Amino acid sequence: MPHPSAPSGVRPVALVYRGPTQEDMDCADTVVGLLTTGPWGLDVRTTGPKGYLPLSPDTLATAQLYAQPGGGDLTPAYRALKPHKKAIRDFVGQGGHYLGFCLGGYLAGQDEGFGLLSGTVGQYIHTKGHTVDTEDNALVEVEWRGHPRTLFFQDGAYFTPGPDPRTTVLATYTNNRAAALITSYGAGRVAVVGPHPEATADWFEDPPLPFQDTHDLALDFVGAVLAN
Repeated sequence: MPHPSAPSGVRPVALVYRGPTQEDMDCADTVVGLLTTGPWGLDVRTTGPKGYLPLSPDTLATAQLYAQPGGGDLTPAYRALKPHKKAIRDFVGQGGHYLGFCLGGYLAGQDEGFGLLSGTVGQYIHTKGHTVDTEDNALVEVEWRGHPRTLFFQDGAYFTPGPDPRTTVLATYTNNRAAALITSYGAGRVAVVGPHPEATADWFEDPPLPFQDTHDLALDFVGAVLAN
């Protein structure tokens, strides 16, 4: 069973998935950097086929948080992760925390996903009133906690909140679709985001896009789920 809080003097473990379906490791490594340098005192380790630890129930049992970064396409990613679906569901249901960035948000859904979200998950670029219509790198406008912000975006998801009264919508796209939210699954908590608040300056170089410093939003995203 995952430990909701670590014993005094022991840093809580955060696991970040690294797998072969990711086109490169930038997404995973950026999440590692975010969690390592953040103010939460986490012991960050990688898991999965390209990670340091195997993705298994025993590995998850040591952790407080499991992060599923972006990178790659949904169908092959789900095919690779489907054997671990029960272990991830059990981890969260028993009190763990799930972080899903972009692809990780899709993977939290019901279709080709872990089934951690009760509401709909879909492509923002196909919603009515979308402001981005490409699957390639782009910028997207959102309202994050009521304030307009511009984020790095690569075919990110929108989320339809389910009936859980503990659900908090952190950000919405300009068409009012949820771009980031936190909700419950069993005794655990799930945080998902469609855009990439964790994106670092190098992400904006190809093709060149105006750099958007959204590190504060990434800290808010992680901090909000760990606070619950």
